[in-house]
Amino acid sequence: MSQSLKALLGLRDLVYSGGVAPGERLSEVALSERLGLSRTPLRAALARLEQEGLLEQIPSGGFAVRSFTREEVIDAIELRGVLEGTAARLAAERGVPPARMVAIRNVVAELDAIVAVPVDAMDFDAYVARNASFHDMLTGLCGSAILRREIERSVALPFAGPSAFLNAQTDIPAFRKSLVIGQGHHRAIVEAIELREGARAEAVAREHARLARANLIFVSGDRDLMARVPGLALMTD
Repeated sequence: MSQSLKALLGLRDLVYSGGVAPGERLSEVALSERLGLSRTPLRAALARLEQEGLLEQIPSGGFAVRSFTREEVIDAIELRGVLEGTAARLAAERGVPPARMVAIRNVVAELDAIVAVPVDAMDFDAYVARNASFHDMLTGLCGSAILRREIERSVALPFAGPSAFLNAQTDIPAFRKSLVIGQGHHRAIVEAIELREGARAEAVAREHARLARANLIFVSGDRDLMARVPGLALMTD
């Protein structure tokens, strides 16, 4: 792993985990010692996280960790839904190479098998991994590098990603049943793309993202649950 990537991942994890408080100025010297890295890759990582929206420049120089209102988090989730919906619609309209359709169908089949078991016996880690694979594949189906880049930017905030609230669901059977609903969305999105139904693919993808909004509202009402979600320590009331 390069020093630049190590700096980016280390700093992002520090912010997500609440290791640095919102509004706190980030000291390059302290970060260098804490992460065991030189200041050059740290500067690049700080600039990258500022572009992603996790940090903000402060008048006195340097960067501070941002905080977010619940409305801003909801906006980030809505934006992801719009972008993923656009990706699904364009994939349906433009057509998808057969090999890519086979690959995403295989992931959907794997997810079907995971959610088919009783909720208390579900392989949750496997679900998280396959869910991430599904969304990554969906992003690339339409072949738009611009759209992929913008989706990657939109999910850079921890609570905007498709797996953002899954860690809070492991001990709540009723909540975890929403995964079954989400899996129905996965199947419907792929089916609509295969049938070249662009409007339907877009609508289902956007509805799928709204599950995360419902999960956010549920999680944000319980501080113990909030502690399980990376990044929600940055959210203010």
